[in-house]
Amino acid sequence: MTKRVVITGIGWVTPMGYDIESVWQGLLAGKSAIGPTTHFDASTFPTKFCGQVADEYTHNDFVTHKDLHEGVGANTSFALGAATQAWKSAGLDQFADLDPTRLGIYLGSGEGSLDFENYAASALAGWDEEARGIDAAKWAAKAQSCMSALCEIEQEPNMPLTHLAMEFNAQGPAYNCLTACAASTQAIGEATEILRRGQADVMISGGAHTMIHPLGVTGFNRLTALSTRNDEPQTASRPFSADRDGFVMGEGSGMLILETLEHAQKRGATILAEITGYGSSADAFRVTDMHPEGAGAYEAMKQALDQAGVTTADIDYISAHGTSTKENDSTETMAIASLFAEHAPTTPISSIKSMLGHLIAAAGSVEAIVCVLALRDQTIPPTINYGKKDPECHLDYVPNESRKLPVDICLSNSFGFGGQNDTLVIRKFQ
Repeated sequence: MTKRVVITGIGWVTPMGYDIESVWQGLLAGKSAIGPTTHFDASTFPTKFCGQVADEYTHNDFVTHKDLHEGVGANTSFALGAATQAWKSAGLDQFADLDPTRLGIYLGSGEGSLDFENYAASALAGWDEEARGIDAAKWAAKAQSCMSALCEIEQEPNMPLTHLAMEFNAQGPAYNCLTACAASTQAIGEATEILRRGQADVMISGGAHTMIHPLGVTGFNRLTALSTRNDEPQTASRPFSADRDGFVMGEGSGMLILETLEHAQKRGATILAEITGYGSSADAFRVTDMHPEGAGAYEAMKQALDQAGVTTADIDYISAHGTSTKENDSTETMAIASLFAEHAPTTPISSIKSMLGHLIAAAGSVEAIVCVLALRDQTIPPTINYGKKDPECHLDYVPNESRKLPVDICLSNSFGFGGQNDTLVIRKFQ
């Protein structure tokens, strides 16, 4: 018999902060977390802004086993902070009877930071401190600290999984996927399937990523995918608006604790929501472009609805992928309009990327948490910076102000470079 899967814990690290309630209230208020890039000198880049996690953030404020996590990359650090919050949110820090072989992890995590490459290459090339306006001694010291095999290991995309396993003694199923911007939604969907099959009782699932480094920003600038509104960074991410000119890079992590309903009820856990549907597809089209008719997005959404046993009429809110690029927003709109038909104009849709930027592999997990909170508070966050109507984006994007209304079932979309499409159906627990 297929088991029901529920969400019992949530945690995140975002450019707006890392406390669930304060970030959630910021999103409902339409606050922007976008500002000048300070992780590196971006003065010569076409895009000089992003959504950064605050410099004062450290996973040491959250983890129990600090000695196990020295020298980790930024993505691992974000994952540790988010997962520890989710663990405590689920009450698992007070639960002593969890079988470690029945505790698994499924992450959608990006490649690690490129500190080894950047620092080492810079130190070997030598710094012109006066010309570059930086502290050469500081960067040379960082380069020296990275000249080790351990630092090389920390670049691997499975390192967040490894560190979470050590922190929580998770000895069950362990997976990491890297399907670009769809990764953490896929991870949550696949973790749900593991629980449904009875291969684990509890899964830590979500994503972590940062690409706010010279190589990451250079790549997306060369693809002309990033906004270049350097004079107004807080309004640069404007999903579905006719004057959108590209996405805004973000970073961070979102983590959820998933459990079989049986296990959650047996330990008396507070159930936040239930995952009832998951769909996944590939466009089989181009590396950087969605299928022009939204065929892959349509298929992922349809699969998720079918598995959940609901219709488009039942969906109260769509958390859109909504990146603020011309192609993504119009194609996602096309797919929703095609699938939802007469229900499309009256189904509220919004994109929190307008406020946080695009967290790449971590985006879907943070957006899944937003669905959980929308169900809890019966409130939908807005799409901010929405101004000029685009005839190709003709649906209800909850422009600029949050909306209070009954929310029982949410649909969350994530679409990645390479044509990966993943969708979740998340509903109030009944």
